[in-house]
Amino acid sequence: MFVTTGVLCAAAVLMSSAARAQWVWKDSRGQVHASDLPPPRDIPDKNVIQRPAAAPTPRPAAPGATTAPAAPASPAASVPAARVDPELEARKRRADEEQAAQKKAEETRQSSQRVENCNRAREALRQLESGLRIARVNEKGEREFLDDQQLGAETQRARQVAASECR
Repeated sequence: MFVTTGVLCAAAVLMSSAARAQWVWKDSRGQVHASDLPPPRDIPDKNVIQRPAAAPTPRPAAPGATTAPAAPASPAASVPAARVDPELEARKRRADEEQAAQKKAEETRQSSQRVENCNRAREALRQLESGLRIARVNEKGEREFLDDQQLGAETQRARQVAASECR
């Protein structure tokens, strides 16, 4: 009984807040939200419980019911006026612009990374082809010189990296 009373009290509070709010919707977890702002774009229309008076819910026509279209009073009246929430459209436009800016920044970052990788690969290739002895430090901290086979493998790898990054 206590749980049911708590649920009823929560529902009453929600309904009183919903009376002041214009939008009421359920999120993906089933929680009900009430706000004077429209729900996020990822909320499907079927989960919108209440809309503001200026945005009526679309009602499907009864099966078999036909209505004759009214004759337009003027040519301008023949085009139906789309009810668009300007704030929702502005939010969508800002989100699209932000996404485009993020995509451009990512492309710029990848391009600069590719240039840096190209320069490193070319420098490594120059060093490998210089004829100087190349040494590396092994896992024990000792210096080892590359033999001809290792030098050839490293040169081939540097050429492949340069070819892929220096386009």
